[in-house]
Amino acid sequence: MIPAHGDLKLRVSEIFYSLQGETSRAGLPTVFVRLTGCPLRCGYCDTDYAFQGGETLALAEILRRVGDYCPHYVTVTGGEPLAQKNCLPLLAALCDAGFSVSLETGGALDISGVDPRVSVILDIKTPGSGEVASNHWDNLELLKAGDELKIVLCDEADYRWARALLREKGLTGRCPVLFSPVPGRLDPTALAEWILRDRLPVRFQMQLHKVLWSDARGK
Repeated sequence: MIPAHGDLKLRVSEIFYSLQGETSRAGLPTVFVRLTGCPLRCGYCDTDYAFQGGETLALAEILRRVGDYCPHYVTVTGGEPLAQKNCLPLLAALCDAGFSVSLETGGALDISGVDPRVSVILDIKTPGSGEVASNHWDNLELLKAGDELKIVLCDEADYRWARALLREKGLTGRCPVLFSPVPGRLDPTALAEWILRDRLPVRFQMQLHKVLWSDARGK
């Protein structure tokens, strides 16, 4: 039974069922709720279609559509989901409905209001992204053991920057850290070899969904 949520509405780009392509949940069947809008313009963004458009849905309708898939895992993503204030009650409502919920956020907005039951996947923007000045560093102090940090790397300069950041801010002592190569800009094998050479305690990852479905939207 879906609880009532008054008049809360959100702008939604898409809701779809797929395999989680990233993080420690990679490979798990997951429902994705992609919210519309983002204040950032990362040079490698692959979801710029979510910057605008979509449809306005009541929170209860979102829950109904998610529930139709009978999932265990739900990921709220964007765009930048926290750019919509009603993302916070959506996250709480999904947890209340019994789902295991993760939030993919670009790291520029405050995560202090996120329900503690949610696993936060927090991006750290590198110089190569074009948005390094947008990092909201205070978020690091709010991370839980069940959260994850993701750093998307454009080139070797980004890798060296991220390697120094690991030590400077003690990132691996906070939660798992994920290093990802930008497709077409950084050779994944080179990144893997650098991680091994430097014995970094990070997880290397590629986007599983793109391996399986190329750039197909809604996957």
